[in-house]
Amino acid sequence: MSEDRIQIAVDGPVATMTVARPDKLNAFDIDMLKALAAACDTVETMREVRVLILTGEGKAFSAGGDIKAWGGMDAAAFGHDWVRFGHRVFERLATLRMPVIAALNGHALGGGLELAAAADIRIAESQIKIGLPETSLGMVPGWSGTQRLVTRFGAQIVRRMVLGGEMFSAEAAKAEGLVDAVVETGTVMQAARDYAARVAKRGPAALEISKLMIASANGEDNGAAVEALGSILVAKTGDLREGVAAFSEKREAQFKGEW
Repeated sequence: MSEDRIQIAVDGPVATMTVARPDKLNAFDIDMLKALAAACDTVETMREVRVLILTGEGKAFSAGGDIKAWGGMDAAAFGHDWVRFGHRVFERLATLRMPVIAALNGHALGGGLELAAAADIRIAESQIKIGLPETSLGMVPGWSGTQRLVTRFGAQIVRRMVLGGEMFSAEAAKAEGLVDAVVETGTVMQAARDYAARVAKRGPAALEISKLMIASANGEDNGAAVEALGSILVAKTGDLREGVAAFSEKREAQFKGEW
């Protein structure tokens, strides 16, 4: 079942989200995108979770979009039901309140790299390959490959992958800033758990706000980041408590400028 292909396991303050379609190299179809969106909503509500590890089952992190899932779509369906929907789902992942660590246990290609780019930290096993091969199929990256990847990694490295079709080894990807650390084959989950344990020791409110501030400074979703930060601040004020109380009691609010 599609919902079984995005699995969540929780161990104290650390949740692990696994893309589990190993027979297809964890390639996504529409139902898996829906399952990923639902999984993001679920983990967001787990207040005990302070950090999320994202990984793939089997020998790949993710091969991206399943060609059989989109190959027969007409232009309208491809643009709206596939590209725009997938973009929204990956944006949901990128804007989770908690830090996300991508544990790249295998190749991250096309949409798989776009998936990894939605994380805050990327740890890769030494044998993996990274790339954006979409133009070899006559298509373009559609799940933020030319947007978030350019913002986070720089335009030139994305040009090399998209226009030149360059594939990068884990070490080369680290040198280019595409991944943050490289570990031996078979050890990425332990490395991710160790890093997650470091993150989980820090103040959860500070982590959430810092993530918003960094995203805003990086030009990512500025409007939502500013409004979220403002709302968090206002939610702690005496004025808001007075406003809600006045509404409930059907009286005029008496604001005192209380923070």
